[in-house]
Amino acid sequence: MLRREDEDTMRRRALAEDLKMGFETDDGEVPCRWSTSLFFGVKRNALFCRSWIPVSGELKGILIIIHGLNEHSGRYAQFARQLTSCNFGVYAMDWIGHGGSDGLHGYVPSLDHVVADTGAFLEKIKLENPTVPCFLFGHSTGGAVVLKAASYPHIEAMLEGIVLSAPALRVEPAHPIVGAVAPLFSLVVPKYQFKGANKRGVPVSRDPAALLAKYSDPLVYTGPIRVRTGHEILRLSSYLKRNFKSVSVPFFVLHGTGDKVTDPLASQDLYNEAASRFKDIKLYEGLLHDLLFELERDEVAQDIIVWLEKKLGCSIEK
Repeated sequence: MLRREDEDTMRRRALAEDLKMGFETDDGEVPCRWSTSLFFGVKRNALFCRSWIPVSGELKGILIIIHGLNEHSGRYAQFARQLTSCNFGVYAMDWIGHGGSDGLHGYVPSLDHVVADTGAFLEKIKLENPTVPCFLFGHSTGGAVVLKAASYPHIEAMLEGIVLSAPALRVEPAHPIVGAVAPLFSLVVPKYQFKGANKRGVPVSRDPAALLAKYSDPLVYTGPIRVRTGHEILRLSSYLKRNFKSVSVPFFVLHGTGDKVTDPLASQDLYNEAASRFKDIKLYEGLLHDLLFELERDEVAQDIIVWLEKKLGCSIEK
């Protein structure tokens, strides 16, 4: 007999496989080949992965996408299209408990494991593409994961740089009592769904179609946050904000000034305090949390591509 959790994983994986990730140009050409695969993480969990590779031209670089809390890699197909059109290869991985990956939907037992999985996934891609410069991209909590991963010297050594979209760098509990009880509750009832911790009704995009697409997507977790997951986010963001000065990896951080989910001032603090010699920041006036699903998504994607190419140009000059 399959456990309910396993049945849910199989259902989500089938949905993830069925998502059409390819695209054609106006003249019918297919500009990239895409595929899905399973990658086994540090705890031997099967993690669902995607890739988009241009069919012609030499790869300039590879961008590895780490999605945000409650979403999945399939949401970034349009971004992948823009990247492959500029001769970047794209890989993406669903965290544990997300998208087509193993685990209870919306439950993350340890963000340290997600960090380790990110490093292992990068290492696999780097082994397969030893001469191609690699970048990590992380959105929201995925941005926090990417920043923590890049703090390890062996991971930073494999990277050309990182891109952080509205990273979760200074997260406060919805109510002080949540922060007080989270450590205990995360041990005793880790999977309990804590309704009081949700930021209900906080818009993440000014595009109604993008909001509808997100919250009607069966692969997006829309239930109350689970206690352990919430505690892990608080723990990781607390660690990061204490260690901004030790950040040395090249980075580009982007944030909307209207973001009510993560703090744009924390991104500014990261930029001000980080020891990185190559660092950039862009604050988008009035934009909300999901920058790549905002009305200005094409501008945001183009800004990222310009930064990737600028970083590659500087490396070639060196």
